[in-house]
Amino acid sequence: MFIEESLKDKAKLYFNFKHKHMGHALGMEFQHIAKKEIIATMPVNENSVQPFGLLHGGASVALAETLCSVGGWFLLEDKDKTVVGVEINANHIRSVKMGGKVTGTAKPIHMGRKIQVWECEIRDEKGKLVCTSRCTLAVIKG
Repeated sequence: MFIEESLKDKAKLYFNFKHKHMGHALGMEFQHIAKKEIIATMPVNENSVQPFGLLHGGASVALAETLCSVGGWFLLEDKDKTVVGVEINANHIRSVKMGGKVTGTAKPIHMGRKIQVWECEIRDEKGKLVCTSRCTLAVIKG
């Protein structure tokens, strides 16, 4: 996994949280953490599919919001602040069958004092677009 040098201390804090979260339940694995881009993979398995064996749209949204929120948190300089999702939308473009894996890439669009806006693309193992999402985050006191 790549972690941008300026984010390594914050990454140690993130990866050593005492509790598990949705990312663990869905098998998300971070691949790249940088100020301009955050990337993680997620397996398409019994935890992330709908009854017909295809990637559940909610799992895609969970991956997108996780990447955007974690990315937003990494960019905060004030240790007393955090980010929370205000709005998220997603367009589901293509299905992925159980047994596959998807990769989400989130990038900041707007970084304000009170609001951040991120975009996230989720692609299958062939690089084909599965879902595109936009997430608005509020910067609040942690």
